[in-house]
Amino acid sequence: MSTKNDLPGIELLRHSAAHVLAAAVLEMFPEAKFGIGPAIENGFYYDFELPRTLIPEDLPLLEEKMKEIIKANHPLEKQEISVDNARQHFEKLGQNYKVELINDLESAGEKKVSVYKFDSFVDLCSGPHIESSGKINPKAFALTKISGAYWKGDAEKAQLQRIYGVVFENEKELKEYKIQQEEAAKRDHRKLGKELDLFVFSDLVGPGLPLYTNKGAFIRREIIKYCNELQGAIGYREVWTPNMNRAELFKISGHYEKYKEDMFKVISNHTKEEYFLKPMNCPQHTQIFASKMRSYKDLPIRIADFANLYRDEKPGELLGLARLRCFCQDDGHCFCSEDQIKSEFLAVLSVIKKAMKTFGMQYAIRLSLWDPKNSEKYLGEPAIWESSQKLLEEILKENKIEYTSAIGEAAIYGPKMDLIAKDSLGREWQLSTIQLDFIMPVRFGLNYIDSDGKQKTPVMIHRAIIGSPERFMGVLIEHYAGAFPLWLSPVQVTIIPVSEKFSDYAEEVKTKLLEKNIRVEMNDKGESLGKRISETERQKIPYILVVGEREVAEKSVNVRTRAVKNQQTLSVDKFIEKIAKEIEEKK
Repeated sequence: MSTKNDLPGIELLRHSAAHVLAAAVLEMFPEAKFGIGPAIENGFYYDFELPRTLIPEDLPLLEEKMKEIIKANHPLEKQEISVDNARQHFEKLGQNYKVELINDLESAGEKKVSVYKFDSFVDLCSGPHIESSGKINPKAFALTKISGAYWKGDAEKAQLQRIYGVVFENEKELKEYKIQQEEAAKRDHRKLGKELDLFVFSDLVGPGLPLYTNKGAFIRREIIKYCNELQGAIGYREVWTPNMNRAELFKISGHYEKYKEDMFKVISNHTKEEYFLKPMNCPQHTQIFASKMRSYKDLPIRIADFANLYRDEKPGELLGLARLRCFCQDDGHCFCSEDQIKSEFLAVLSVIKKAMKTFGMQYAIRLSLWDPKNSEKYLGEPAIWESSQKLLEEILKENKIEYTSAIGEAAIYGPKMDLIAKDSLGREWQLSTIQLDFIMPVRFGLNYIDSDGKQKTPVMIHRAIIGSPERFMGVLIEHYAGAFPLWLSPVQVTIIPVSEKFSDYAEEVKTKLLEKNIRVEMNDKGESLGKRISETERQKIPYILVVGEREVAEKSVNVRTRAVKNQQTLSVDKFIEKIAKEIEEKK
């Protein structure tokens, strides 16, 4: 769809569809009060205060009303009016949330606001939009779900009802989206995490604070172990730092100023000092560097940390393992000289690429830049930002690394290269990152003695290979649909004796596998063979070994592979050789 507006066509469709939804809601509920309705990935949402609670059966009714508005092909007309006129208009309509937004704009210095009108419906919005409601394909949109949402995301304010929808340019794209969503629902890590007995949440423990079972703890531990292998190969060494710290640490780093509302405060019974649970490791790592005199010969100094982090996420934003209040990160920091930046950057990128290959994920590179129009969000002077961003771009271009740029996605202290991974359903996840920081070392007064005997300030490179192991575990559950690769499976083999009289042989096989560090269980429950096989298959165990009379006689095992329907008989030694190789190669 072509358009003269600044936003891409699909973004205009999504943004405009939200207003069509609002008009449909007003037809259905004349008393409705409107919140906000932005475009989001794949679609849009709109928040409402309504006279009754919506139910799923309301969505098809609203879709029909939207189709009527689309069919009428109303032009979307923009008007610039004074703040006073806009306030009077929405006060007359009883739209108190719009009045509040107008007051916010006035407080920010705005004298005029824009409204959009189609037919008799008027909404407060800066735009832009499509030319008319008829530009939306009535066969290429759908309302998807209803949820609660606090006004302005504040739990102290009114709770509204949020209606989500999706819109595409054609019917085929909508069908593909629905198929993907159906598959995503089957793979939902919260659902599979419970079915596979990997993790649980408890109301008594608290929201966003997961409890890992033995199997889930194993997967989490293996992810961390693999990250340590990768970063160890390029010189990183693991450290550990405490979970809470004095506020002064975060005041110097800048997190107190920019991030305080997202941090958990800790109260002491014995001191009035202000403490916080740490939301990241970088300030603590500066203190390890600062603990003694450093020489240029010591650089680069590379350290990594898997200590727990805590962030005071809003309850409505918590989502399984994807958004937690307690988690860790494969958080690493390199303190180096400026002439070491490029080699360090490429070394980290090489292990990130290796990790993505191991986990079977495609990826793209994004250069995340600061937004000079919102410079208050960041630390440091514009000149530092411009030079550090230029340096990152040079590294990418010199090494012929394809990338896209994203303004406003930088960290508060510097630009970064983010790796956007794509899972088996084609969904994108921001996982790995390499961040360039000239600011924090200055704020903490870090220095080293250079070859000329003078003090120099090191550069700090922040990096993560897979990000948070907990969040990555959630991504992998959905990426693999719960069928983890052999090396990462908590149980690699289940042995099933045909009947009780073959249990002794099954125990012999189990012992041999355990001796080779193969993770194995035996299912000898008093149930039918078919039921035990089906139960094991539901647990997505990579290999099932069935042993009966023939296997006992031949000292073999009947091998059933999770990914393949056919069976084969192998000697126990041959099977161990086969599986050991697969584990070593991380297939």
